[in-house]
Amino acid sequence: MRLFGKDLHEDGEHLKVPHMGWNEVSQVIDHPLWHDIPDRARFYFVHSYYIESGKPSQVVGRGHYGVDFAAVLAEGSRFATQFHPEKSHTHGLQLLQNFAAWDGRW
Repeated sequence: MRLFGKDLHEDGEHLKVPHMGWNEVSQVIDHPLWHDIPDRARFYFVHSYYIESGKPSQVVGRGHYGVDFAAVLAEGSRFATQFHPEKSHTHGLQLLQNFAAWDGRW
């Protein structure tokens, strides 16, 4: 796990940590839980840390906040988000609906 850092900048602008707010998530791998969610949809984040997956094949969504980071990981029947789907309006509700309908396969 890595801290975003106190000296996080982008385009000459200081970025606050924790990262709180809306951010785009790029879909890296097609997954059933992305059904009816457009690529680069915005989700709500509240976090100071990010991870670097040891298995790039697990990363199904990426975000960017000063650095690129894994925003969504999946392996087998597991699916984990760095963002808060319950606070992410339409796309978050769609993700939760997809999860409720998912049979755990992909």
